[in-house]
Amino acid sequence: MSGTTKGPHVTKVPLEPISRLVPFSALIMSIIFVNFFLIRFYLLEGFLLKRAYGKLYTQMNETTRRGFVNHHIAGATKLSILVLAAYPFIDVAFGTATFNSSFAGSKHVTQGDILVVVTQMLISMYVFELFYRPKISPVSVVHHVGTIMIGQTAIAISLNLVREKDATIEFILCTVWGAFDMVSEFLPHIAIILYRVYPTSHRFLYKVFRLSCITTLVGTLAETILTMYLFGSLWTRWTIAFKVTTPMLHVLFASAQLWGSYNFYRMYKRQERLLAELEGGVDDTEAGSKAEDTKRDRETVKSIEEAHQSSDAMSHYGSDIELPDQDRLRGSNKL
Repeated sequence: MSGTTKGPHVTKVPLEPISRLVPFSALIMSIIFVNFFLIRFYLLEGFLLKRAYGKLYTQMNETTRRGFVNHHIAGATKLSILVLAAYPFIDVAFGTATFNSSFAGSKHVTQGDILVVVTQMLISMYVFELFYRPKISPVSVVHHVGTIMIGQTAIAISLNLVREKDATIEFILCTVWGAFDMVSEFLPHIAIILYRVYPTSHRFLYKVFRLSCITTLVGTLAETILTMYLFGSLWTRWTIAFKVTTPMLHVLFASAQLWGSYNFYRMYKRQERLLAELEGGVDDTEAGSKAEDTKRDRETVKSIEEAHQSSDAMSHYGSDIELPDQDRLRGSNKL
């Protein structure tokens, strides 16, 4: 076997147009935005969430309600992207296909067509969140804006392959980032929805938040290893601009992800303390210490709620967390 066959498949992907749909990116995004509006206004807010959650949904304040709706849209969008893009992503990045290979045997649709569409879906989801949510943390803003600009840049530079020699591999690297976003950041959406639905089920929430913390942390570490491996494998094909900016951007995104993991760590530890108090499973000394911790938590939560009007600002990639005061509900039943 010759030396040219060594290395990951991405090192052998030729410099080629990503998709014939690239010039129509604005039209694709416009269609996605219209669909987001129709789903949000007529389906979710129109009747589905009212029927599914009843008073829990109708009694939410405006800020919390918008966050709740956004988590449903973001979770459903990411699940759709996973289903639609898993095959073309794996086949192009790690299999034997190129962007111009046919999608599932189709005579008209290519792997690149699907990847461009799902990229615009992800970008549109972040744009929608920036406009729709009245409260969003600075960490989320930085992450979302960065993702939007980098994703659109990766698509745009593919229109000038004569000048942009690393356009193809840059887009592939962006799909790797996006794939980990889909996988590791899907559960946090579910976790926050469950947090709103079962606010006093401390044992259940403890398990959910702990799992979310683990998945986001492991996802960030795995993403860093794989991304830097592919980046290093393609070192000779990068221009100096991408050799410098790619690691810097990855550090920025990884930091946001780790902040999200830390937030979930705080959330599951708080549920652990509340659960210990409810079960009376600590001795007097431990109880005094934990009572102080809980009191400090309560004061922190109260100040956050006053500053942000009891909003839910938990989002992808580590937003600030604003928790309703569950302590007043300690006497409620646990799941």
